[in-house]
This record gives sequence, structure tokens and C-alpha cells, in this order.
Amino acid sequence: VVAPAVITSQGVLVRAGDNTLSLHGLSDGKRLWVYSPVNPTLSLRSTAAPVAAEPYAFVGLPGGKISGISLQNGALVWEGAVTLPKGTTELERVADVVSSPLVEGRQTCAVAYQGRVACFDVTNGGSLTWAREMSSTQNLAVDTRNLYVSDDKNALQALDRETGTVAWKNSQFLLRRLSAPVAVVRRGLVAAGDVQGYVHFVSRADGSFAARVKTDGSAIVAQPQMLGSSTVLVQTQDGGIFALEIQ
Repeated sequence: VVAPAVITSQGVLVRAGDNTLSLHGLSDGKRLWVYSPVNPTLSLRSTAAPVAAEPYAFVGLPGGKISGISLQNGALVWEGAVTLPKGTTELERVADVVSSPLVEGRQTCAVAYQGRVACFDVTNGGSLTWAREMSSTQNLAVDTRNLYVSDDKNALQALDRETGTVAWKNSQFLLRRLSAPVAVVRRGLVAAGDVQGYVHFVSRADGSFAARVKTDGSAIVAQPQMLGSSTVLVQTQDGGIFALEIQ
């Protein structure tokens, strides 16, 4: 097991290192079903948890796919192509979704390494709403207006949720190995950590720099979390946990 387990009304959802999903009974741990996707020859190791949006679970997979699985019986009910592998060698064709899908209202979005970020309408048969060329291995963040991405070139980008149009891009974080972002809705900011233990805050309106806070000097590798509407919680690689109140 390489990802955090997910508690649902149907049981405990577990993802394994070979990308299989299994559901286990809450009372006795009995395995209720297993979903086994077909893996390509070469893929990235993913430690991202599936997302439960009952009655389904959504998971990103190698080969640029996102799948919707029935929590009741483990059947595949929907599969979307975030991107299609390209290139002549196995290495060039690695285009995996190694972050957790983002499920918000009628939208399900995901981003692939060496691929695209794409959103699908789950109320309309999972049809593709929009897609944009981009590469990332980090989780996405969202608010009522935009989708936020830390791309593999360490730029923070905001994409319009409805059209995928780039609202803004901040490229000031070169070589900082940004974590996944989080939207601080109450204060109008987006926060992301870096490899040196800094937490950066930029404006959700235009991406302009707003503030920077240092923690313990070790990398912030997990996605920051919100405590309430104005406090950002981060964990560092050395084990520090910091709650940062936005004034």
C-alpha cells in the first residue's frame, strides 16, 4: 500500500503499488472487491490517494488516464483520457497521472506528467470539457473561479475552470521544486511550499507575489492544507508541522 487509505460509506478504499484498487469492510477488513488496471511497460511510481465522490471513486493511472470506479462493486463506469502518450521510446511515452484527481461539483479534473491538464463533466457522461498542454506531478487546487497548478517548470498557473484559459502565470519560483498549491479563499491568496522550507503566497487575482514565510529549512513536499478559512497547515520533510495564520 503506497497511498493513504480513503474511508467511504461502502468501506475502506486502498491503492497498492501496482495501481490496483481494493475495498475492505469497515468492521472486519474483509476484501469486498478488487479493480486491476492494465499498466504500461514503464510508469512513474504514484503515491496519490484515490478520491471518493460517492457512489464512485476516481483515480489517476499510468498512460494518462483517469478512471471512475463504482464503490459498490468495483466496476469501471467511466474512463477519461487526460493525455495520450507520445514519442518513440518507452521513456518518452511516460505520460502518467500520478496526482489525485480533483472532483468539484460537476467537474473532475486531473493533470498528467509530460501531458495535459484536463477537466471532464461527470454529469454529461464524463465528456471532455477542456484540455491544455501542461506537465505536473502535483495535486491541483481550485476555487469558484480558477484551477491552480504547480507545473514541472516550477511556475504557478491559474486556469479558468470553465474554459481552461490561462488567467495568470507566475514564473518566479525557478528551481524551488514547488509543492502542490492550495487556495486560501478568504484572503484571496494561493499558497505553495518549496524545497527549502519556504511557503509562498501569491494573489489569486493576478498571481503577483504577496508574502513568504520560512519554516525549518527542509522541503515541504506534501500539499498544504487549510485549517478554517485563513490558516494554512504545512508539514516539512524533517517532521515539522506549521500552522500559518494569514493576517
